[in-house]
Amino acid sequence: MDVLVLIGRILFAVVFLSSAVGHLTHSREMGAYAASKGLPAPVAATVASGVLLLVAGLSLVLGIWADLGCLLIAVFLFPTAVLMHPFWKETDPQTRPTEQIMFLKDTALGGAALMLLAFFSYAGHDLGLTLTGPLFRIG
Repeated sequence: MDVLVLIGRILFAVVFLSSAVGHLTHSREMGAYAASKGLPAPVAATVASGVLLLVAGLSLVLGIWADLGCLLIAVFLFPTAVLMHPFWKETDPQTRPTEQIMFLKDTALGGAALMLLAFFSYAGHDLGLTLTGPLFRIG
């Protein structure tokens, strides 16, 4: 089971690590998109979210407080879904479905992150192939 959890951790984290690289290397371009959505201090927010995603992704891959990494991912995804992909406000019939898909993707991944937070917190130090146990203790 430990190997399967490790593979799952890595595969889940790749999405966020890739996104972190994008946020940090294309912060001006991504900041312009964030500005178009009305986000204040968009470039700074892009860099900050890139750092958050990098820390969270590395936490998962390395197994260093993986529960905290999952919490950070959820903290990023739920506001991102609402602020960056408000499909219900979209008037362009070609853009609305894409925004809805992005919204649903973010909320689904956020839900998965919450489940993993519970799993890592509950499994505690019994889970192998991690560098630390969980930061939080559930159950």
